[in-house]
Amino acid sequence: MTQSIYLTGQFLLAMPGIGDPRFDRSVIAMCSHDERGALGIGIGATINGLGLHDVLQQLEIAPGVVPDAPVHFGGPVETRRGFVLHSADWGGQDTLNVAGQWCLSGTLDVLRAIAVGTGPSRWLVALGYAGWGAGQLDAEMTRHGWLNVEGDAEEMLFGVPAADRWSRGFAAAGVDPRLLSVEAGHS
Repeated sequence: MTQSIYLTGQFLLAMPGIGDPRFDRSVIAMCSHDERGALGIGIGATINGLGLHDVLQQLEIAPGVVPDAPVHFGGPVETRRGFVLHSADWGGQDTLNVAGQWCLSGTLDVLRAIAVGTGPSRWLVALGYAGWGAGQLDAEMTRHGWLNVEGDAEEMLFGVPAADRWSRGFAAAGVDPRLLSVEAGHS
């Protein structure tokens, strides 16, 4: 079996000392990565003071039966654009199955379905995304900055609080981030 060089369906964990405060302790669910570039949704931090009910109200969608939930900081690109990472038991007009691990939807139909209780059984909402151009993430992966990990997507996305995902990701990889240097080595 050949191993893909692409990271779709994996998680990126920001290494200590990544050098960009926007990504400090970030956990990114990689939704797409190929020769044309990459797109991921941040799942390691929520936006203070913003809940799902606020987002639904701004979109003129009645919250219906859905409980209020935190909204995640998906990344620094297009921070007003929303995404829903969710279980595969629901699909809409633009739903992307991510390597059989989870699904990504970015249109209002998923939020409407969640609000009335007919959407996916498990989900999280994010604003913004992290994006890389062709070859950009591949180059970043050769330098100090990111650790890619495979893991139990169901657990990481829906079973672990956002604030704990970074440390849980390192633990799943068998790495204690407290023991990592904040600088890359040089020869």
